[in-house]
Amino acid sequence: MTLKLDDVRRAAHLARIAIDDTEAEATLAQLDRVFSLIGQMQAVDVSGIEPMAHAQDLMLRLRDDRVTEGNQRELFQSSAPETEAGLYLVPKVIE
Repeated sequence: MTLKLDDVRRAAHLARIAIDDTEAEATLAQLDRVFSLIGQMQAVDVSGIEPMAHAQDLMLRLRDDRVTEGNQRELFQSSAPETEAGLYLVPKVIE
């Protein structure tokens, strides 16, 4: 993907960022380097590599799934403006 100086200016305008020509040119150079790196990464053949959930191959310590705190619903709902049957009532926002 090749960006032009007008693309950087348009993105800055959409983001409501004031940018002069010097900053736009510097930003264009940085974005070109980022897109070049992305292109290099996409060129790597990863067809035989199994996806990982984390960058480091580690196992998480597991704990028993048990309740550690009591039910405090009434305490939490005591400061709510309106509740009914254990639920918070809120104003209708979609018609």
